[in-house]
Amino acid sequence: MCTALVVGNTIGMGIFMLPASMAPLGANSLWGWLVTIIGFLLIASVFSFLARSMPSGHGPYGYIRENVGELPAYMTMWCYWISCWVTMPTMAIAIVSYLEGAFPHLALPSGPVFAIALIWIFTAINMRGAVASGKVQIITTVLKLVPLFAVVLLGIWVLLTQPDLQTPSLAPSPVNFGNLMAATTLAVFAMLGIETASVPGEHVHEPERTIPRATYAGTVFTALIYLSVTAVIMALIPYKQLENSQAPFVDLLSAYVGSGIGQWLAIFVVISGLGALNGFTLVSGQITRTMAVNGTMPASLGQMNAHHAPVKSLLLGGVLATIMVLMNYSKSLVDAFTFMALIITAANLPLYFFSAIALLRMNNKNAIERFGLFASFAMLALVFVVFAFIGIGLEAFIWIVVLALMGLPVYYIMRRSSKNLV
Repeated sequence: MCTALVVGNTIGMGIFMLPASMAPLGANSLWGWLVTIIGFLLIASVFSFLARSMPSGHGPYGYIRENVGELPAYMTMWCYWISCWVTMPTMAIAIVSYLEGAFPHLALPSGPVFAIALIWIFTAINMRGAVASGKVQIITTVLKLVPLFAVVLLGIWVLLTQPDLQTPSLAPSPVNFGNLMAATTLAVFAMLGIETASVPGEHVHEPERTIPRATYAGTVFTALIYLSVTAVIMALIPYKQLENSQAPFVDLLSAYVGSGIGQWLAIFVVISGLGALNGFTLVSGQITRTMAVNGTMPASLGQMNAHHAPVKSLLLGGVLATIMVLMNYSKSLVDAFTFMALIITAANLPLYFFSAIALLRMNNKNAIERFGLFASFAMLALVFVVFAFIGIGLEAFIWIVVLALMGLPVYYIMRRSSKNLV
């Protein structure tokens, strides 16, 4: 279930459009994927090491609080908390958009109504507890891999049986630092979510073993899938066609398998989005509860129901996600998705940055086996995160600052309330 949480949350809707977004960058896209994969493997090493060394540390919040400080932990998790419940409407909007495009004659409810309904369906599922949510995650993760495996197998089949059908015509973009950074920035958004196995740590059996294994396995598996799919699509579709494609997977399978495959593929793409929506609903509730237990959000949000689910935290996430849907439906679906994707990326990077800092500042580092090796990984992870910060640009950095400042009044109000109670 932990591995499915990592894979399911990382593989959402983005991979199904990413090859088209990267097509104008030519060979930079493959190099960008390679840099991003190495960077996220380093980040996965950081989370795996922290989970093994601090199995009862309340996940990332505890890792940072114990080794860096309470305020940095709060600010980091505040930004990450926002990214989680913003991901929920982002996935819901993407699902509705894809359904409307793939099934134009299907009598669907209006866009906002349908998106909000999806949010509350998965909120209700998560109220049944982590096990119920985990079972849904396993099913949706297995199903979402079907079209990805289909593309990889198609590429292998063409390579072995009909090599003359390959059309490797990459865009003539020069391989340079600017183009590489642009490709890496696109890939970073697609890889967000590898840390999610560490979030529900209190519900995980033997977290010191399970979480590191799930984090590594999920990251490696996702990276291999992404790299393979991107390479196949770029090898089989000319870049001029690819960069103008609205559905690269549909175009590829229609050309080599047969027309009419598009709607079947759309079903699996929607399932992929549903899995990510389910996973981030779980993570959003768990993060809210963790902050409540640690006194930085109202204590009532930490209460569990009979299914050991943080019901009030889940309800809060559902309400906030609903508000985001209503606010952003005044924009086009593409603009809404792009805007929220920027916020999500900006809000995730501080978590990776301070988790690496937490590893380097661990109090009992001298007693930990192979600490020096993982400290080296953490240093390299910091370099990658700084590189990603530069890549997403000034606007995203401003969003990080704004999001962090929004959380300060809540922090000081909660701290003053706890002192008054004492």
